Amino acid sequence: MRFEDELIGLLPRLRRFARSLAFAPADADDLCQATIERALKSRDQWQPGTRLDSWMYRIMRNTWIDTARASRRRGETFVAAEAGESIGDAGDRAIEARVELGKVGRAMAMLPPEQREAVALVLVEGLAYKEAAMVLEIPMGTLTSRLVRGREALMRTLEEAA
Repeated sequence: MRFEDELIGLLPRLRRFARSLAFAPADADDLCQATIERALKSRDQWQPGTRLDSWMYRIMRNTWIDTARASRRRGETFVAAEAGESIGDAGDRAIEARVELGKVGRAMAMLPPEQREAVALVLVEGLAYKEAAMVLEIPMGTLTSRLVRGREALMRTLEEAA
């Protein structure tokens, strides 16, 4: 499969991971675009036969860190995710699902960044612990402890919200 085809196939997963990092849909879209631009420019650094998704997640994480540092320096603040979302759906199930998803999103937002990254990569994206540890460039034991603390914090927050 061609590099571009594999990259296109990863877009939904990349957008989901970007949303777990950036929260605001516009910021997540910007992060996704910047990640793809970096990947295309650095295409020769990817080794065929290795996992493209892990390589892309690492690029996205590094891009997010760079963006966050630049934002802090500029003193920018981000708008809450709820500020720009439409709520015009009349279906009860869709509304309930959106409310529950919003609760999970807010609970994820409360996690420290290192726990949020671990939870997003393992529980949302389905990466194996070893792969997630490689993406985050941390030992597997560190990933495991971040994941355990993140799960516990999510469960506490969601139980309090119920």
